[in-house]
Amino acid sequence: MTELILKTQISYYDTCAEFAKEFKLGRGDLVLTNEYIYNPCFGNLGLEVQTIFQEEYGGGEPTDVMVDQILEAAERRECQRIIAIGGGTVIDIAKVLAVSSGNSLDSLYEDPASAKKRRKLVILPTTCGTGSEVTNISIINRTRLGTKMGLVSPAMYADDAVLVPELLNGLPFGVFAASSIDALVHAVESGLSPKATPYTKLFGYKAIEMIIKGYQKIADNGREALKPLMKDFLIASNYAGIAFGTAGCAAVHATSYPLGGSYHVAHGESNYAMFTGVLKNYMEIRRDGEIAVLNQCLSGLLGCGEDEVYEKLDELLGTVLPKKSLHEYGVKPEELPVFAKSVMERQGRLMANNFIPLDEARVLKIYRELY
Repeated sequence: MTELILKTQISYYDTCAEFAKEFKLGRGDLVLTNEYIYNPCFGNLGLEVQTIFQEEYGGGEPTDVMVDQILEAAERRECQRIIAIGGGTVIDIAKVLAVSSGNSLDSLYEDPASAKKRRKLVILPTTCGTGSEVTNISIINRTRLGTKMGLVSPAMYADDAVLVPELLNGLPFGVFAASSIDALVHAVESGLSPKATPYTKLFGYKAIEMIIKGYQKIADNGREALKPLMKDFLIASNYAGIAFGTAGCAAVHATSYPLGGSYHVAHGESNYAMFTGVLKNYMEIRRDGEIAVLNQCLSGLLGCGEDEVYEKLDELLGTVLPKKSLHEYGVKPEELPVFAKSVMERQGRLMANNFIPLDEARVLKIYRELY
């Protein structure tokens, strides 16, 4: 059994200038980022790099249409390295850029195992949630299919992941909240996965502890408490990425994808909508094993009995981001069976990692309870 997969070198710098100097950024580098990130952090460094600004090809999370346009633009550039500086959208697209030879995204989905790395990949996350700087997964909204799907290939691991807290200075609180909850979901789902190992749990449970303690400080002291905690949240997100990079995510992510794909709900927020609903349904089926370990951990962190950890967890998360029911996103009752069917047919990679197997009837029950 694989105990831990970590194929990416992890570096840390306090400032963007330190990173640029150490990595010798220059003409052979194609920087994929957002202009509002690049200009204040790198614009005054006099770098001779090439740039592609993601927002020029569309807003929101990555779609197949957006990715194909950026692949076409990148093919007109000559570069040896892709430098991805951004959140989940930029990182997911950059992983595709590193392996694409100009072919369409759909063709990569047809045979991801045959993908070869064509350019070195360096990733600098600007949120504290995806953890995907250390994973080989890219999540794209396949608009022609009406759902988000993961593209996975060994060639999509970054060569370097670089943590720079300076890049989080301008992070809006709402983006911080959704992305860090996403990191918490990564840590929890990886811990409950049948592929979890002592090594993945070491990183995952530490991430859970760091994120919950950080939320508690924010709840007690207000949003101004966040800035000195940014380094901790960035590292916790990375820990969670290391954990789920080996152990995988599961039903929370799987059930969130139809919501995100159909109603364009941000990834972290759509996971949040499904999070404790999935955990409560696990508990209805089985109360022992790793979920008991998780509940004991949460009980100690939240200062409550094990029978009320999910209510207390939702209460704490609600202090950073109010939780919505599915109908508040515009979901219609008649769509719930369609969502459940989509999960079972298209998210088998994720559903295989569930703490306990869930069938279509149980998935539909979860949707209805959260509606």
